[in-house]
Amino acid sequence: MTSRRGLLKLLSGTVIASGVVATAVRAQSATVATVSDSAIAIDFDLGLYSRIIARQNGKAVELTDFAPSETVTLADGKVIDRFTFANKGQKPLNDIHGKGILYTVSGVSPEGLEKTVEIALYDRYPGFAISRVTYRNTGTADLAVAAWTSHSHMLKGTSFWSFSGSSHDDRRDWVQPVKAGFDQPNYMGMNASDYGSGTPVVDVWRPDAGLAVGHIENSPKLISLPLIATAAGAGVGIRYDHAATLKPGDSLTTLDTFVSVHQRDHYATLDTYRRVMAERGLAAPKPPAESYEPVWCAWGYARNFTVEEIENTFAKAKDVGLDWAVLDDGWQTSEGDWYLDTKKFPRKDADMIAFVQSIKKAGLRPRLWLAPLAVDPGTDLLHDHTDMLLLDKDGAVQNVTWWNAFYLCPAYQPTKDYYRQLIRKIIGEWGFEGLKLDGQHMNGVAPCYNPAHNHAKPEDSVEHLQDFWKLIYDTAREINPNTVVEFCPCGTSYAFHNLPYTNHVPASDPLSSWQVRLKGKSLKGLMGRDAAYAGDHVELSDGGDDFASTVGIGGIVSTKFTWPGPGHEKGENFQLTPEREVVWRKWVGLYKTHMLSTGQYRGELYDIGFDKPEAHAVEKEGRLYYAFYADKWDGEVELRGLTKKRYRLRDYFNDKVLGEITPVKNRIPATFERFLLIEATPV
Repeated sequence: MTSRRGLLKLLSGTVIASGVVATAVRAQSATVATVSDSAIAIDFDLGLYSRIIARQNGKAVELTDFAPSETVTLADGKVIDRFTFANKGQKPLNDIHGKGILYTVSGVSPEGLEKTVEIALYDRYPGFAISRVTYRNTGTADLAVAAWTSHSHMLKGTSFWSFSGSSHDDRRDWVQPVKAGFDQPNYMGMNASDYGSGTPVVDVWRPDAGLAVGHIENSPKLISLPLIATAAGAGVGIRYDHAATLKPGDSLTTLDTFVSVHQRDHYATLDTYRRVMAERGLAAPKPPAESYEPVWCAWGYARNFTVEEIENTFAKAKDVGLDWAVLDDGWQTSEGDWYLDTKKFPRKDADMIAFVQSIKKAGLRPRLWLAPLAVDPGTDLLHDHTDMLLLDKDGAVQNVTWWNAFYLCPAYQPTKDYYRQLIRKIIGEWGFEGLKLDGQHMNGVAPCYNPAHNHAKPEDSVEHLQDFWKLIYDTAREINPNTVVEFCPCGTSYAFHNLPYTNHVPASDPLSSWQVRLKGKSLKGLMGRDAAYAGDHVELSDGGDDFASTVGIGGIVSTKFTWPGPGHEKGENFQLTPEREVVWRKWVGLYKTHMLSTGQYRGELYDIGFDKPEAHAVEKEGRLYYAFYADKWDGEVELRGLTKKRYRLRDYFNDKVLGEITPVKNRIPATFERFLLIEATPV
């Protein structure tokens, strides 16, 4: 990763962020090549600097100035950023992404480094430019390359919102405003001992237009996607620190990356990214009906639960309208061994089987918590299989600080074999119908240097983590095709490459209702409009009761209440009191009546950052369901996406008729606190 000082180093008066994010401060020569479709134009000048222009309703909107968008940094720190234009060309394309045009632009630097930029624009993805850059040493001396950058651009303006797909141990918002002085490296490797990876996309937008960059490789890569803001605007880019020596005649080719333009917020980018990646073979699975069923989790009782108090809660959970019962952390002796705690299950397997049967007898589905890849000190597994450990270049273990544990290497076959057998026991022998895979450490791992693993390269652990989760998912589903595999990386931004191997994703320990909503919008973009997204335990939302932030956006309701008494945690009381029960019953009933989670989330209609009040929409069975959020609101709300002549409106939380509306006159006066939920039915 690059230091703050390095990020702000000025190079030739043109480059900010050590060549990662660039902005022009002087006049540029005339355009010599243009790559364009109906939504985007990329102009190149004589030095192969480029600028981005958005095409909106027949108008050209200049988003950036000319800047060195693709650069190479040498081992001595020198940045090669100017390449004298030599050639341009284009030819038709027809591949996995459909029909399009492949453009090429090339030039040579004074150092003898030839740059050829290939940009593919596809008919079905206007505004989404896929690129690859090849550098060839045409000189007579070796060139020691330390890093390359692509898509370094500064979006002009003063007011921005952003999406960043990186992980952080402070569990910050994925969507946040950007002001001058903002600086976030967005490294896709480990950003803390057990926080790493993420979705390799960064997006920044102003009220009228946005700019996004990322890579579209089929496995995770240790790139950075820095986002900075200055008085000149908000800058994005891609940097890959990758040492290579180019002998005369040798070439270096970058990863497959993209730059895109859009309107409104990041949803358009993530939706397009999802579809492009699906065509490349990575797509979230279609969730079974069981994935959408509302959830009760025993975590309200924490680790020191008793089996009796959990079993005594089943009838109430079912009576309230919930369908799943999740046994959370605390059933095991340790992470790694995964032996049953005999204080709770004295007859071991027999008691666990009986426990699962008690869940089913109550009319609920059983799901079990598990934290794969973590192994505690002092476990039998660690004693017998130190060979499974993920080690750094110095031979030291990688810590999972949250569990006070160590990492196992996901790319080592004995690790995979061990977990395959464990999943077979949980699903096939104990009879669980779902898994809750938990822990921020699951999202990403560090490079592994354990010599026992015979990795082709240390990054094998990083790039093959997704294969480990595929093994877990496939093993469970082979035994029970309807198994729900929940993936909960505890507050981190989900690693996109893991998403094809889960069919239920929660808000993952949200710090606020705002996070419930922004994560929902983001994951619906990355996984599909009907993704099985849960708001996580409602007790984690604002006020501990904000079901509206889940139900309104098409999320699945989830709770961890205790009953009839409180749990065991000091200062926390999740008891389902009679007063709370009234609220819980109403929301679970509303959820099951409308099942908006199975509808089509219309994330393109509203901007989660700039639109006030905050708004979301879900389409289902010809109706549109709107959710508006604000601490207090007294003014108009706009109902977008209407296509029929006339709609009847109803506040479906308060069961109150609000009148009728048309697509032409689609605003109504509204006064509310916290939320307003509207059902629009065609007349």
